[in-house]
Amino acid sequence: MSTTTIQDFISALPKAELHLHIEGTFEPELMFEIAKRNKKEIKYKSIEEVKAAYDFNNLQDFLNIYYQGAGVLIEEQDFYDMTWAYLEKVHSQNVIHTEIFYDPQTHTDRGIKFSTVVQGISGALKDAEAKWGMSSKLIMCFLRHLDEEAAMSTLAEALDHKDLIAAVGLDSSEEGHPPSKFQKVFELARQEGFLTVAHAGEEGPAEYVWEALNLLQVSRVDHGNRSLEDEKLVQELIDRQMPLTVCPLSNLKLKVVSDLKQHPLREMLEKGLLATINSDDPAYFGGYLNENYLAISEALSLSKKEITQLAKNSFTASFLDSETKQLMINKIEQYSQENS
Repeated sequence: MSTTTIQDFISALPKAELHLHIEGTFEPELMFEIAKRNKKEIKYKSIEEVKAAYDFNNLQDFLNIYYQGAGVLIEEQDFYDMTWAYLEKVHSQNVIHTEIFYDPQTHTDRGIKFSTVVQGISGALKDAEAKWGMSSKLIMCFLRHLDEEAAMSTLAEALDHKDLIAAVGLDSSEEGHPPSKFQKVFELARQEGFLTVAHAGEEGPAEYVWEALNLLQVSRVDHGNRSLEDEKLVQELIDRQMPLTVCPLSNLKLKVVSDLKQHPLREMLEKGLLATINSDDPAYFGGYLNENYLAISEALSLSKKEITQLAKNSFTASFLDSETKQLMINKIEQYSQENS
């Protein structure tokens, strides 16, 4: 029998991450370095002062500082450096596939070219594949607090970069901005061959999850916690095997849950939902993927078998082809047998 601790078991477990905002990986140290390089002023005087500001009461508190931090990113190299820093970190945590969100409107609205952003990020993704064999997909998100017309303009710009972008998503302030607001742009995106995902049921109601399914025709629901408030919706998600990309430390930090011991992840698994673990915005929420696995495993007393299932789910729910998914799942199964 292996005596591998849960922490060690998680550490070496092959994993995929499916809910990760690249701008949310922007660590204060790199933020200051790039701000200095670009001669950009930021309102915080020290790294410690930035970290002290990471005490949020809700999603909007977080978004205010998130957009401010992104304001120092100007050159292609800046986007590359931010992405590379994330990839180095998760490579050390045995993440072997990642599907990354980015918010072009956060940058194009500041006068940064669409191509500057996408080429900087995708350049780092290509280099991670060449160096470590880490596969990846890039997901372009529309900011839901802006109007659909702005999203349409962003989609039009994305068409010249279809080879780099696998899917479109929907993020930012959820309350008051239902998925239905973006039905037309998602329909156009699907016609152009993009896959679709959307944040729903984090702060917004279960009804938003229904809209994401039926109006946006998503392949995954990002977060989806509040789906559990609607039994009919839960059954629909089970029947479709619709993935939920759950983010435990984010839920705690943004007060979606008051205590990880009350987190719905175990209930999701027990009901047969295809739940996955992800870090969301790790620089702001106190942990990358392994920290999320460990925190929720300790809070809910998850077994190695349950942790293994979550890792398998991360590949089942990914946008990899079915053959590659099965190879990765086999790799996890072998690892689990050797370390159970």
